[in-house]
Amino acid sequence: MAINATLWNRYQKHLCHCPEIGLSLDISRMKFTDSFFKQMEPAIQSAFAEMGALEGGAIANRDEGRMVGHYWLRNPALAPSDEMKCEIDAALAQIQLFSSKIHSGAISTQNGRLFTNILIIGIGGSALGPQFVADALVSPSDRVKAYFLDNTDPDGIDKVFAELGTTVAQTLAIVISKSGSTKETRNGMLEAKTAYQRAGLDFSRHAVAVTGAGSELDRLARAEGWLECFPMWDWVGGRTSVTSAVGLLPAALQGINIMDLLLGAQACDSTTRTRDTKHNPAAVMALMWHHATDGRGTKDLVMLPYKDRLLLFSRYLQQLIMESIGKELDRDGVKVNQGLTVYGNKGSTDQHAYVQQLREGVANFFVTFIEVLKDRDGGSQLVEEGITSGDFLFGFFQGTRSALYENGRESMTLTINQLDAYTVGVLIALFERAVGLYASLININAYHQPGVEAGKKAAGTVIELQKSVMELLQKEQRSMTADTIAGVMGIQEQTEMVFAILRHLAANPGRGIVQHDSDQLSQTTFSME
Repeated sequence: MAINATLWNRYQKHLCHCPEIGLSLDISRMKFTDSFFKQMEPAIQSAFAEMGALEGGAIANRDEGRMVGHYWLRNPALAPSDEMKCEIDAALAQIQLFSSKIHSGAISTQNGRLFTNILIIGIGGSALGPQFVADALVSPSDRVKAYFLDNTDPDGIDKVFAELGTTVAQTLAIVISKSGSTKETRNGMLEAKTAYQRAGLDFSRHAVAVTGAGSELDRLARAEGWLECFPMWDWVGGRTSVTSAVGLLPAALQGINIMDLLLGAQACDSTTRTRDTKHNPAAVMALMWHHATDGRGTKDLVMLPYKDRLLLFSRYLQQLIMESIGKELDRDGVKVNQGLTVYGNKGSTDQHAYVQQLREGVANFFVTFIEVLKDRDGGSQLVEEGITSGDFLFGFFQGTRSALYENGRESMTLTINQLDAYTVGVLIALFERAVGLYASLININAYHQPGVEAGKKAAGTVIELQKSVMELLQKEQRSMTADTIAGVMGIQEQTEMVFAILRHLAANPGRGIVQHDSDQLSQTTFSME
């Protein structure tokens, strides 16, 4: 009884209740000390000041000299220039007009039929945000069904087009790439073009682009006469792009009320601008991340939403949080290797997956539960006397929460009234703000991604090496080991990579490489067909 009384007291003292956005944040089961908030107040006030400067148009991505303005997307009046405000307003109007024309049939397929599907071709922020929104808000009344090409995996691409089947003729392709040169997206677009051509279709009459003005993709779309081009600005980062055309266009076409989504995000932005720390849920969340991980990423963030529609939220947050927070250097150039690992499932599936380890295994995590008060539209049948399925879900949530607390595992709970477009906007804005504030607390730049760029460059190097290896085998016209090839090329330190390239090529028909196995790996040879 004493423990419960203490919890109730902590709950009342520390609950961050925000009825204006239909959300509350309970941190009573996080084990911070009574002095924690006072100690952190100067740091969080400094973070508020930095956030204010960001929203005012300060340079945030110093690597590229760019502003970061996703907050302006849902409140254009905040944009630092009238020109930018007009561009945001114009893009929203363009999305609404285009979507209405697709729904009415004013813009139709090559064969004069209504579009019934959309195929979003993108990667990272150009896919994760739209996927989350599409899955969270899908309904039987949707105007179109959403499909995604979000990788450069040939088998995955084939799987999507097999699912589309003959309905590819009624599928609108949305190619999303800010730079217009993202290789995975370009590959998906080229594969899609071929699939449309196989169906006797002109891809340009079924395609739109979301990209930067003057980009490679923008030039291609305009030269080929695609149906439309929608803007993507350099001040919108991929992981914070869901309230731009990247997320709004697919959502509007699906039939989601994008104005409600934008209003939810705008309302949450307003709530989380307050500098009254304990009444700012984004600030409270960022401070709990700092407390739980010692400001060093020493524990993982486990997301456990007790709602099927929020299953993809943890995947969306992986990019938003991990790409923003995972940095080798801080803003002073000091090596810090920061990060905050995110993973999650859904309740009560997690009950039968990994809660056993959460309760009794290594204590290297803290949990964020998401509770949705409204079970469903309309009433629920009873599965036991006086008990519904939703009551069981609530019971499993509370049971898991209690079981973790009893074993000393920390958790906090986000409670929302219901899941709709408005609340999805609230959740997106809440975590975007929390990421920005936490980054300030630990002195890292949340708005660049040098590691991602390094990975892209490394991949490009592998492709160039593959071309060189193929040229050599074509020239030599004999079987050669990876050692021999690397020696001839003077790149002995890359022998393993040469072997991996050739093994991959040999496993795929039509690539022109034959593998001749040997008992000794070093004696395995490769030749041209």
